[in-house]
Amino acid sequence: MKKLLAIAFMLSGLMFITSCTEDTVDPDNGVTISGLTAAVSIENLGTYGPVTVTFEGADGLASVSLTKDGAVYGDTTFTGAPTTASLEFGYTATEADEDANIVFVFTATDADGDVESSTVVISVGEATPPRETIVLSGVIDEDMTLTPDGFYELAGRVIVTGGATLTIEPGTIIKGRLGEGSNASVLMIARDGMIDAEGTAEKPIIFTSVNDNIALGALSGTNLTATDNQLWGGVVILGNAPISVEAGTSAQIEGVPASEPLGQYGGDNATHSSGTFKYVSLRHGGTTIDPVAGNDINGLTLGGVGSGTVISNIEVFANYDDGIEFFGGSVNVTNVLVYTVGDDGLDVDQAYSGTIDNFLVYTSTAASSDEGLEIDGPEGSENATGKFSIKNGTITSVDGGGSGADFKSKAQGSVTNVKWANFTGGSTVKIRASFNADCTVKTDAMSHLTAGDLSFTTVEFAAIKVYSDQDCATELAAAQASAEASVTIGTATGVSDATVFASWTAAAQAGLL
Repeated sequence: MKKLLAIAFMLSGLMFITSCTEDTVDPDNGVTISGLTAAVSIENLGTYGPVTVTFEGADGLASVSLTKDGAVYGDTTFTGAPTTASLEFGYTATEADEDANIVFVFTATDADGDVESSTVVISVGEATPPRETIVLSGVIDEDMTLTPDGFYELAGRVIVTGGATLTIEPGTIIKGRLGEGSNASVLMIARDGMIDAEGTAEKPIIFTSVNDNIALGALSGTNLTATDNQLWGGVVILGNAPISVEAGTSAQIEGVPASEPLGQYGGDNATHSSGTFKYVSLRHGGTTIDPVAGNDINGLTLGGVGSGTVISNIEVFANYDDGIEFFGGSVNVTNVLVYTVGDDGLDVDQAYSGTIDNFLVYTSTAASSDEGLEIDGPEGSENATGKFSIKNGTITSVDGGGSGADFKSKAQGSVTNVKWANFTGGSTVKIRASFNADCTVKTDAMSHLTAGDLSFTTVEFAAIKVYSDQDCATELAAAQASAEASVTIGTATGVSDATVFASWTAAAQAGLL
């Protein structure tokens, strides 16, 4: 039976509260211990506590000790003879405790040699064995809840639609099967579906491959690394928020075959909610849909997702295509970690108008990473005013590979407090310039930069480079000078809080952060 939980107790957690004693000799006052219940039960290898245990001795406390089933479990000797001390005590059962009674005895001694003991007996229930793996496939059109007491497998495309809500409880592990093209394993939330996936730092929701040997209750497996990708698809969330495509106001999402009618996204509701997606780790995905067109699945694809959707604390680890790609929409995303994907870390398209805040992107040669950021603007005249905000981020290469950023097409928005580092030859931010046949300037990322519709504030990188595939050398040189005058390269602090990724992510578990 798998070890589900572990011991939690520290005598070093004692917090001392002292009080003065009289100069005269006091009578023998003895010692008291409070806060414990004599007998308690915990089910399914669960947890007792934490409870506050208080020790009082008017003559001054000398020491406290704790035994577990008669063996020393911890002890503390006091200095200064405090009259009061307390600690937080808790215990989480292990396999060895199953169907057993565990006896903890606290013993306190005061300065006069008085001794007091208090006993708590913890009765541990039998562990519930994991249930069999449940296979998910096809359409989910009724409310469903996924629980952490066993694995789930995605067999092909799984689509939440028809007003249904898919709830995923903290600690749940979903594994995608192998398969390419129309057989790719993908979880997709259609425009008329909802997702309620709210993990925690202690119990994140994990999407990974069936090849991953991760155990229930664990934060990572042992057999896959940051170079193992393309082992399943990814997660796609579609909404009704505005997008700017070449024609119309809706489109078929990238990575889903055109034959799937539920792959449509986009609309006129900027505040539309697709639900909640928090503390989710997406690992080892990026299956190919169309190898000829180079069409692969991102770790997380957001198509027309509205600002009513809550997305935070997201990791994409070892994906074959982009980490997260935004196709229009207005959703705000906070606390994002993208580690060594095979294309771009963060990709923005179709006049995405939300904010990406507090992020880390790692590129690498080993993963064949492309850009840390790849940013496009509107593609058509509809909904063309949306501007992104990208702030408080660090983009770095683990081995020098990859490139800093590419602001393409009609990129428009703001970049604030973003830092690039560790790229071979220095980090470069590229700005696209386009010209008519007579080399007059067309609307593009470069023209948006000079007009103030694309801005960089408190940014740190090696160089800015304006590029074009047109033979307008004089005009390109002028654009380069203008870009250098428009962007001040200085010092940035980058990611505002990297500690939010320090425990629950695959990258942290592998010691890569």
